[in-house]
Amino acid sequence: DKAEKRRRMAEDIQSGAEARTIDKPGMPAGREEAEKRGQALKEKRSVTIASTGVILPNYQANDLKPTFNEVSSLLDRVNVRVFNGGESFKQSYVVGYGEGGYATENDAAPTTAEPTFGYAAVNKTKIVAYAEDSEELVKLPGADYDGEVQKGIRIALRKKITKEILIGDGDTGHFVGIFDDGATAIDASTDKSISEIDETTLDEIVYSFGGDEDVEDMAVLILNKKDLKAFATLRDADGKKVYEVKAKGNTGTIDGVPFIINSNCKAVTASTTASGLYCMAYGPLSNYTMAVFSDIEIARSTDYKFKEGMIAHRGVVFAGGNVTAKNGFLRVKKA
Repeated sequence: DKAEKRRRMAEDIQSGAEARTIDKPGMPAGREEAEKRGQALKEKRSVTIASTGVILPNYQANDLKPTFNEVSSLLDRVNVRVFNGGESFKQSYVVGYGEGGYATENDAAPTTAEPTFGYAAVNKTKIVAYAEDSEELVKLPGADYDGEVQKGIRIALRKKITKEILIGDGDTGHFVGIFDDGATAIDASTDKSISEIDETTLDEIVYSFGGDEDVEDMAVLILNKKDLKAFATLRDADGKKVYEVKAKGNTGTIDGVPFIINSNCKAVTASTTASGLYCMAYGPLSNYTMAVFSDIEIARSTDYKFKEGMIAHRGVVFAGGNVTAKNGFLRVKKA
């Protein structure tokens, strides 16, 4: 019967389609659900996917973001002399020259005009920096904390030296700083006192430094960042800038005069700065000599605190410094 055959054929086709939809041999797990979600999205219906028993991963950066610069470039600009294994160094300098005088025929007592000399001693000092970190800090994090600790030792040594170049007290085993009375090359009577930063401050400093016959060039102004801000923000009666300040990191120029920022300078503009304290220095940086008696040595040891699993880092350098030119810097005090 033809009608019966057509009915049975239709039923076979329908059952085969259902089998292919439900069974689908070899289909990956979850494929059927994915197809249903896809169909739902095509029909613009919202889909919610719920997950349970999932462990959420923790992620960790494999680098360390640096902080702001903490070392003045003053250290890199002074005169450096290397005397490996030495104990001290003496630098001679010219104090001044004599002046000739009139003479008569057969004058038996000509005018004495001998130059005068002086010297500055640079003695060895020992500067040390120490730090510890744990073995977990070395082995577990993705970032190189251990390498940063070693780097920090070197920065700590440089930070101390650049501070001492200015304010070293000159005691036994210490640097002689530019601001210290032990810097005998500087005549304290040449120090300048100011109470504020105004439109004449820079000229007052520049023209007060050096001898009577020249206006010195190649000199650098060492100052606090707060005082630099005062130069930069000073305005005249018309609201125009008095000084043109061009800053680039730790250095720059004020009306073409080079400067270096050093936080160890007191700020003239700070209300907390007492009168009589040194705030700025102006002069060629080659007039300060730092003698290096050994290279920086950074040692790493796991022995000292082996039981606690701590790693020790120790850096040491032998160096010294002093002003080695007659009145090599003009020092500025808070009035």
